[in-house]
Amino acid sequence: MNENKKFPTRGGLVLYFLKGSIGLFIVATIFSMVVAFLDMVSPKIIQYTVDYLIGDSESAMPYYMQLIISITGGKEYLRNHLFAIALVVIVIAVICAIFRYFNKLLNSMAAERLIKRMRDILFEHISHLPFSWHGQNHTGDIIQRCTSDVETIKMFLSEQLTSLFRILIMVVLGIAFMLQIDVRLTIVSAAFIPVIVIYSLFFHNKIGSAFRKADIEEGKLSAIAQENLTGVRVVRAFGRESYERQRFENKNRDYTAFWIQLMKLLSAFWTSNDLISGFQGMTVLVLGSVYCVRGTITVGELIAFISYNAMISWPVRMLGRVISEMSKAGVSVDRLREIMNADIEKDSPSAEKAPLDGDIEFKNVSFSYDNGTAEILKNVSFKVKAGHTVGVLGGTGSGKSTLMYLLDRLYDLPENGGSITIGGRDIRSIDMHYLRKNIGLVLQEPFLFSRTLMENIGITQKSTDIKDIRRAAKLAALDETIRNFDAGYETFVGERGVTLSGGQKQRTAIAQMLIAKPPIMIFDDALSAVDTETDAKIRAALNENTGGATTILISHRITTLMHADHIIVLNHGELIEEGTHTQLLEKNGLYRKIYDIQVQGGGDISA
Repeated sequence: MNENKKFPTRGGLVLYFLKGSIGLFIVATIFSMVVAFLDMVSPKIIQYTVDYLIGDSESAMPYYMQLIISITGGKEYLRNHLFAIALVVIVIAVICAIFRYFNKLLNSMAAERLIKRMRDILFEHISHLPFSWHGQNHTGDIIQRCTSDVETIKMFLSEQLTSLFRILIMVVLGIAFMLQIDVRLTIVSAAFIPVIVIYSLFFHNKIGSAFRKADIEEGKLSAIAQENLTGVRVVRAFGRESYERQRFENKNRDYTAFWIQLMKLLSAFWTSNDLISGFQGMTVLVLGSVYCVRGTITVGELIAFISYNAMISWPVRMLGRVISEMSKAGVSVDRLREIMNADIEKDSPSAEKAPLDGDIEFKNVSFSYDNGTAEILKNVSFKVKAGHTVGVLGGTGSGKSTLMYLLDRLYDLPENGGSITIGGRDIRSIDMHYLRKNIGLVLQEPFLFSRTLMENIGITQKSTDIKDIRRAAKLAALDETIRNFDAGYETFVGERGVTLSGGQKQRTAIAQMLIAKPPIMIFDDALSAVDTETDAKIRAALNENTGGATTILISHRITTLMHADHIIVLNHGELIEEGTHTQLLEKNGLYRKIYDIQVQGGGDISA
């Protein structure tokens, strides 16, 4: 796992991702460079064949060509056996094809290793980021970064960057061979290279800025789509299809507009690229023809020069493309760096796996989200005795759920925010994974995976027996309901349990927690979607079968809490009452007011 390693530069993150694949990329690049070199040999062979074998040029032949001709039988022999020259060209082409094959193969293998490593690292890192981070970032945007941006980086590294070395060797060798033919013509040809590079750099920042805006809009669009797909029942239940469709279309229009702007820039870039390259090729052809007619260069040299010029023309254009694609890849790297540089959850070096069967005590706990000024909890203190059941009552926004998030360390208390202890040990000194594994938490809106009911109930265990699953389901008053399904425990639930009712999802989540048999169990309004009779059955079953576990019940229902050993009442983040059900009724405070409203009916219960 990434130990929260920081990446101050783009290059540092890219090199980190490249571990395990950089060797393949290097070998693939070497193959590519060999292909580039061999591509440069063929025009030279054609030049000498035309000038010295077919023709009878008096120009000085390079020593290495004289050596090759003497080894292969001499000038007269090759002139009478031109098929040998053709055979050499074919052999070079075959060798190039073999090297290209291995270049493509190794490059593809390296690219797939790279993208796998990137996905694994990002998933691992994101899964260890704090609960607060996930609350601040849209799921759709995170998915977009881990798919679209990852793909952009892979394409740049595997296609553009690896071809950069091939481009360089082709340009260098091409110019070197061209200089051997004619210096003046080479200067004319090479004069266009800086022009292409300069205007590519000019477009670099513009393309990067436009791509960043388009990428951000794509993340927003993905977030809207993800929210609507997962909340489709709510959208339809409230007849919000037209509103959500309009919202999506508006964002899609903005996203499209940004991409059109980007395409305008890229079109201008590539059009000017083609124009300059075409003008360069025309200039070389015209001047070369003039030199050939004047006898400054031979026909073979002109053919070779035009071939080399064409060979370096595309790599130079590709060099411009590498620069433009670098803009997009840089934006994607920055967006992934924002994820990778986010601080993961970390235990203190002295964190231990202490017993969790002791008393739970909140001492002067104060807390606000995101360092806000408004405190959600204000100096809250109370104790939960081991093996007892404590009820928590309070209106919306009173801080009930926040207490449990703090106990489970989904949020960490600030240094001056008081303390939470279990068995006298501060939870900040307890191993985080161990703590959460031993605290069963059932939320008001549980999340179920797209699996069978059996898999969802047993998801907290590495291996489960159907008897254990049925036992947990019975305690959650769910077994009879499941047996009425056609597929029973093999019933497949849709994403987030969409095929189940709210009460069935809550009971499934309760069974999911009970099968783990944690020493601390928290029900955060987890019975709100079940009827009163089922509520009573579940509470009775829990009282008989929890085996001494410490239980915390959060609810708006007095009937759910009234049999608890101890009850606390929160109001606007402050603990205003606590005691047993009887004691709280005698105090004639907020608890009594809510009790009277619920028992006698009518009124508003959200103090």
